[in-house]
Amino acid sequence: MFKIIDRYIIRKFLGTYIFAIALLLAIVVMFDVNEKFDAFLKAPLHATIVDYFINFLPYFANQFSPLFVFIAVIFFTTKLAGNNEIIAMLSSGMSFNRLLRPYMFSALVIAAATWVLGAYIIPPANVKRIDYTNTYVKNKRVDYGSNIMLMVAPGEIAYMSRYDNISKSGSRFSLESFDDDKRLTSRLTAQRITWDTLYSWRVYDYVIRDFSDNREFIRKGRSLDTVIPFEPRDFLIAKNDHEKMTTPQLEEYIRRQRGRGVANIQSFEVEYQRRYAMCAAAFILTVIGMALSSRKVKGGLGVNIGVGLVLSFSYILFMAITQSFAYSGLTSPLIAMWIPNIIYAVIAVVLYRRAAV
Repeated sequence: MFKIIDRYIIRKFLGTYIFAIALLLAIVVMFDVNEKFDAFLKAPLHATIVDYFINFLPYFANQFSPLFVFIAVIFFTTKLAGNNEIIAMLSSGMSFNRLLRPYMFSALVIAAATWVLGAYIIPPANVKRIDYTNTYVKNKRVDYGSNIMLMVAPGEIAYMSRYDNISKSGSRFSLESFDDDKRLTSRLTAQRITWDTLYSWRVYDYVIRDFSDNREFIRKGRSLDTVIPFEPRDFLIAKNDHEKMTTPQLEEYIRRQRGRGVANIQSFEVEYQRRYAMCAAAFILTVIGMALSSRKVKGGLGVNIGVGLVLSFSYILFMAITQSFAYSGLTSPLIAMWIPNIIYAVIAVVLYRRAAV
C-alpha cells in the first residue's frame, strides 16, 4: 500500500507534528505557570499536576491542532525542498498528486486522533481541569439562578423564582400543564423544591389544581416526591460547560434544549460544529502548507515559516471572529464554523494548482 518514500514522508510529517506540539506546549506551560503562579502555590502539588496539567496539555494541543499541522508541513517540506528531495521525486516520474498521497494519509491520522480526543477523551478530562480552575484560580461556576422558566416537556412549563445549586433547592416553584388546545389542565405550586438525582424532585408545601369539565380539583400536602423531566444543568449554564460534554452528550443536550425553547445554547452549538470543522482543517491546511513549501524559494525555511505562521494564525483569528458572530446571533453556528474552512479550501485549491504546474 505504501512505498518506502511514502513511509518516509509520513514519518517526517507525524514526527515533526509531535515535535512542534512538544515545543509549543513547553512554552505554553512556562507562560501558564507565570500567569497562575499564586494559584499553584495555594493548590496541592498532586492536584496541580494530575488534575490540571495532565488534562490541560491535551486540551491545548487539540484546540490548536490546525496550527501544529501547518507548522509541521511547512517545516519538514521546506527542508525536503531545500535538500532537493522533492525535485528528485518529481524527476523520477512521480506526479504532484502522487506526492500528496502520504501527506493526506498523515492528515487523516491527525484528523482521526483530533476527533477521538475532542469527542470522547478530552471532555471527561476537562471536568477535572475546570473544577481545578474554579477552585484555585477563578470560580466561573453558575450556582444561582432567578426567574427561571422553561418548557420541560411538550405542554408543560416550569417556573422557579430562585434556585441555589449549592443547597440543591429552589423557591416559589410552579408547573403548568396544557392540552393540545393550549388550555390549562393542571397547575402545581410549591413554596420550595429540592433536586435529588436526574429528574427526581421533591416539592414542599404544595398545591395541585386539576381542571376538568369546568371543575377544579385541589390537592394539598406537606411534601411530595415527583419526576419532572429537567435538571439544574438545563438552566444553570456556565461558560465552559460545553467543554465537559462528549460529542454524543453535546448533541443530545442541544436537541433537548432546542425542544424546550432555551435560547442561550450558542456556545454548545458552536462547540459541536467546531469539533467537525477542526478535523476538516487538518486536510485543508496540509494542502496549503505542502503547496507553499514544495518549491525552493529565495529565503528558504525562514520565508516559508513566516508565510505559514501568518496563514495559520489568520485562520485561527478568522475562526474566532466567526465564532463571535455565532454567539451574537448574527449567523448560525454551522455557517460560522465552516466559513473559514470554505475560504481556506478555495485558497488550498488555488495554491495546489499553481504548485503542480
